[in-house]
Amino acid sequence: MPDLSEAHRHERWRWPYLLPLVLCMLLILLFYKGLAVNPARVPSPLIGKPVPQFSLPRLQDVGRPFEQSELQQQPSLLNVWATWCATCKQEHPVLLRIAATGELPVYGLLYKDEPNRALAWLDAVGNPYQANAVDAAGRTAIEWGVYGTPETFLIDAGGIIRHKHTGPISWRDWEETLLPLARALQATDAG
Repeated sequence: MPDLSEAHRHERWRWPYLLPLVLCMLLILLFYKGLAVNPARVPSPLIGKPVPQFSLPRLQDVGRPFEQSELQQQPSLLNVWATWCATCKQEHPVLLRIAATGELPVYGLLYKDEPNRALAWLDAVGNPYQANAVDAAGRTAIEWGVYGTPETFLIDAGGIIRHKHTGPISWRDWEETLLPLARALQATDAG
C-alpha cells in the first residue's frame, strides 16, 4: 500500500508550478478580451456635461476669439483635427459632405498644428468648418478628453456634449449614428 503522506507531498509540490501557469492563462485571457475592445468606442466622461470653457484664437479671423458659447446656439459638431494627421485627411471628404447637407454646422479645433499650414491645406482641399479654434498647445483638447485626432463631438443647442466619435467619421457613421442623434436633438429643441 502506497504511503499517503508521500502522495500528499508530491501533490503539494505541483501547486508552485501550476500557480504561475494559471496566472499566465488568466493574463492571456484578459489581453485577448482587451484586443476585442473597439478603440473608436472609448467612452467619454464628458457625455451629458457642458462643453469645457475655452477662448482660443480663430484660424481665419485671429482678432476675434472662438469661445464655447458659439457651440450653444444649435446642435453642432466639433471636429478635432490637424494637417499632420493622416486619418484626418481620410475623414475630410466626409466632413465636406456633412457640411454640404446643411444638417449641422461643423466647427473645428485645430490641434497642435501650424495655422499657416492649416489655412493652405483648407484652401487646397475645401473648408467644411464654420469656424476653427487654434489649440496650439493642445490644452483645450485635453480638457475635452481628446486621446488623438480625429475626434468629433456632437453638441446640443444647450452646449451639452451628447456623443463622441473617436477616429475618422465615415459616411456610414454619419448616416447611422450622428445624423439620427442630431435630428433627435433638433426635434427636442423644436418641441
